[in-house]
Amino acid sequence: MPKRVFLGMSGGVDSSVSALLLRDQGYDVTGVYMKNWSEDLPGMHCPWAEDLADAKRVAVQLDLDFDVWDFEQAYKQKVVDYMLDEFRRGRTPNPDIMCNQEIKFKLFYERALAAGADYIATGHYARADGSHLRLAADANKDQTYFLYRMSLAATARTLFPVGDLKKPAVKALAAARGLDVAHKKESMGVCFVGEVGMKDFLQHYLPAQPGEIRELETDRVLGHHDGAIFYTLGQRHGLYLGGGLPYYVVKKDLSRNLLYVSRNLNAANLWTDTLELEDLFLREPLPNLPASTSSTAPTAAAPVSVRLRHRAPLIPATFDGHALHFSQPIKRPAAGQSAVLYSDDLCLGGGIIAES
Repeated sequence: MPKRVFLGMSGGVDSSVSALLLRDQGYDVTGVYMKNWSEDLPGMHCPWAEDLADAKRVAVQLDLDFDVWDFEQAYKQKVVDYMLDEFRRGRTPNPDIMCNQEIKFKLFYERALAAGADYIATGHYARADGSHLRLAADANKDQTYFLYRMSLAATARTLFPVGDLKKPAVKALAAARGLDVAHKKESMGVCFVGEVGMKDFLQHYLPAQPGEIRELETDRVLGHHDGAIFYTLGQRHGLYLGGGLPYYVVKKDLSRNLLYVSRNLNAANLWTDTLELEDLFLREPLPNLPASTSSTAPTAAAPVSVRLRHRAPLIPATFDGHALHFSQPIKRPAAGQSAVLYSDDLCLGGGIIAES
């Protein structure tokens, strides 16, 4: 009897080709559209109905069973509310990571197994080796940065059919096999919400609080903003401070709703050689570190490679169980973002970047 797979189908080319590959490999495939968000915001159309129609059309083309699972309430509580709370604290969260942790590889995984699945599958660019998570063949599209918090149990029962392929090959295969989504544009907006910029999305939930933009070196008022929580350390776009050399956000004072900027790229607040991590999720034991990350500081540090954002280059560092240490100063990432650790192609886990 063929193994039964429940595949998350988003209506995009990657999950559609995943369906094609799994079917051709002999799996009993059920496509599932996860309905996580359907609300239209003023001036912002959520494309869930179009995406659902695309996913269903591919399932019909491939003669697959298809279902819609509604996780909208859980998504609002676990992803959107988390994201809003983090921004209120002046941090910059990653909702895609939380969506994968709480929805795709928890609720979807658990419901699929309860329905009799042997495996789940998604269109992510990644590779699973038992409970080990490994980089995809396409380094430019690799999505393990977003997946590092998926449970080991879910990893062991997840298939990533496009993980061994390059994106051009995926598109070519979709076109060659006549899939309607072969040339569909990728969504680049907020996870599951569509082509919506983060600031536009946030402003529908967090009221604008205008405040001053001040120059760090002189404390001179240069302009005004519509809420310090909407800006990220190192940001230079969207400040509207006139011509000349660009200003960068170097400090936020949430208690006074002040934004500090500087034209000095070497400003101390923009650079660091140490990053404290919190809420660790380590997938693999690290050499020289204790098995439990709650233990006291280890006697040595493990050499690792670090990715600080999706598609960012891997940076060498050492990890002592609590903090990352770099031999050269790096541009300071925003608190609330993730630092993901690797050894060669193996994802070791990671943590949330703490306040400096």
